[in-house]
Amino acid sequence: MRIFVWLARLLVFILLLGFAIRNDAPVTLNFFFSTQWKQPLVLIMLLMFVAGAAVGVLALLPTLLSKHREVSRLRRMRGEPALPRNVRPQYPDAP
Repeated sequence: MRIFVWLARLLVFILLLGFAIRNDAPVTLNFFFSTQWKQPLVLIMLLMFVAGAAVGVLALLPTLLSKHREVSRLRRMRGEPALPRNVRPQYPDAP
């Protein structure tokens, strides 16, 4: 199974590398006040992908933090001590 995963990763890498090589022509982005930015298309697409991922993570943060606070509140209600950040809970084996 690991071989198939690595082959899939290699295939995706080769496809993205080919895409990057084929789209290296400079593109001009026009901003306000007659400012321009000239960079290769693949670099602009990579930056937009990273910016979109960052916006997605930032949009998810309030939900994650509220869930974390709720779990902490529920643990306090049950009288369980708070777990340190680097320790995972140990569960007994199921019968």
